Amino acid sequence: MRKLTSPLSLSPAVLPLALVLLAVSTWVQAAEHRLLIIGDSLSDAYDMSREAGWAHLLAERLGDDWTVVNAAISGETTAGAAYRTPDLLEAHAPDHVLIILGGNDGLRALSPAQVHRNLAAIIDQSKASGAKVALMQIRLPASLGPVYLRRFEGLYPSLAEHHEVELLPFFLETIFDQPGMIMADGIHPTEAAQPLMLEQVWPSLSEFLRVPQ
Repeated sequence: MRKLTSPLSLSPAVLPLALVLLAVSTWVQAAEHRLLIIGDSLSDAYDMSREAGWAHLLAERLGDDWTVVNAAISGETTAGAAYRTPDLLEAHAPDHVLIILGGNDGLRALSPAQVHRNLAAIIDQSKASGAKVALMQIRLPASLGPVYLRRFEGLYPSLAEHHEVELLPFFLETIFDQPGMIMADGIHPTEAAQPLMLEQVWPSLSEFLRVPQ
């Protein structure tokens, strides 16, 4: 971010021009945006370079007007993220927050009620900071059973409605069954899947960020 010279330190002859330049410079700074991604290995470019991950591809697409802070950590849970969120908000001062969490909780069959509370805390903290918030729907393997899946996956639209935040579609929704898109562990997307993940979520994400599609 550019350093601004105070007009009070300049001579009276150049003071009016300096005030105009300061106003323009301040407007340019105000036009910049910062997106904070709070997530797990699905956004942490698991087992590949971060430059290959969908979050980095998003940053490249958004361009110089945006700073994308990818605070995703492999293995992250909603409880861990809720603990980290206040420090992340203070350190990065985002105007937009994207929450992509819950997969690790679900794979451990943790209580959907607890996941709900943790995500609600992250949403509330983010909104209190002044940021716009979006929550991504998370889908789990069918092996966890229909009852658990219904309770777990249903908490996302409930949270979004109650807290009045955007609900984005799961970015693996249409590519999970495509050949070469998922690693041998059956969970993590491959490097080849990363551009498709961005395309999957881009229509709703661009609307949330209010950028052209």
